[in-house]
Amino acid sequence: MPLTERAVSMLGAIFSSLKHRDFRIFWIGQCVSLMGTWMQRTALIWLVYTMTDSPFLVGLVGVAQFLPMLLFTLFAGAVVDRFPKRKILIVTQSLLMLQAFALAMLAFFNSEQYWQLLLLCAFLGITTTIDMPARLSFFADLVGKEDVMNAVSLNSSIVNLARIIGPAVAGIVMMKFGAAVCFLINALSFLAVIYSLTRIETKDSVAPPQKRNMLEEVKEGLAYIKNDETLYLNAVFLAIVSTFAMNSEVIIPVFAKTVLGMGAGAYTKLLSAAGAGSLAGAVTMASLSKKGVRKWILLVGAAATLSVQVLMAIAWNYALALLFVAMIGFFNLVFLNAGNSIFQVYAPDKYRGRVMSVYSFLTQGSLPVGNFFAGTAMQAFGGWAGYPACGLTAFICLALFMGNKKEVVKGWFRAASLQE
Repeated sequence: MPLTERAVSMLGAIFSSLKHRDFRIFWIGQCVSLMGTWMQRTALIWLVYTMTDSPFLVGLVGVAQFLPMLLFTLFAGAVVDRFPKRKILIVTQSLLMLQAFALAMLAFFNSEQYWQLLLLCAFLGITTTIDMPARLSFFADLVGKEDVMNAVSLNSSIVNLARIIGPAVAGIVMMKFGAAVCFLINALSFLAVIYSLTRIETKDSVAPPQKRNMLEEVKEGLAYIKNDETLYLNAVFLAIVSTFAMNSEVIIPVFAKTVLGMGAGAYTKLLSAAGAGSLAGAVTMASLSKKGVRKWILLVGAAATLSVQVLMAIAWNYALALLFVAMIGFFNLVFLNAGNSIFQVYAPDKYRGRVMSVYSFLTQGSLPVGNFFAGTAMQAFGGWAGYPACGLTAFICLALFMGNKKEVVKGWFRAASLQE
């Protein structure tokens, strides 16, 4: 096949889910909004730090945002299964827009106080607790199960592109106009998503009306995952790896200062390296998506992520650290996309909201636990220990769990060889 035809074929594979009109509209809206999201996140952390001069109070901002996901995400899945996802997203995106406007107004009039920012972060966390499983489970409605892996990968690609560009733009805007403009830009960016949702024609998959209470529905969703071997293994892998191997934002600043002996420049470059690696992983997964969901990728992604984290023990050189952090970002993304796609494809429509809420719970709700573990390890042994301690702990947990699951793992790899 000529080089041009191969390039066209590869591009077609990477962007295959964009052939669906409604997903294309939704994806474009997300492209605009996510840039604003990362601008606000960067500006908010900086604003809180300059107000308080306290790393501890900055950390509480993250707790306020992610704690609601730990506490309420599983119940949010039951809500998502009861109502049309498009309407839920219109409501949640509107509420997030109002939260950004509130931040902008406080900053414009220089009337912000720490407790106000903390409350707005908690409001953000509660709203995101419902928004995230609704958004993730909506992909299958927009593109069907055949293209859901590609849709997940393309969504990850724009998240990570925004993660690279958003903070840089926020830095420029803050220096010239202040944090308030970053908040205002984010608020206006939600209009793109809300407008895209009003243009979508796809009908939602809504579970039949239930007379049971919400707790029973949550238990039913968890029981379904437990009784399905593929979903159960996927959930355990996500729980272990997400808890111990997704703590880069906590580890990198300490590593840059104490191990490399460098400052803010090295810190931001290491963050960018992680984002660039994740973006490369998203593009790779998008190009592989036409081959369908392959469960062995979950195993390889987990093993590669943890292996590189252990190797960070020898990354005393700045260039080597950049390379390893980029590799961690790449394999983290491969692992998460594989786990997301397995949940999307193997969950029936009536359970999808609850199943995706478990994904949100495992990948986001576990962050406070993982961050605490990584911080404790670095406090006890030094900044060099963050990545290796997390990687080794996750390896031990997976080895203990997989002790009697060897045949299942072999079956996943055998299935992959038959698909070739």
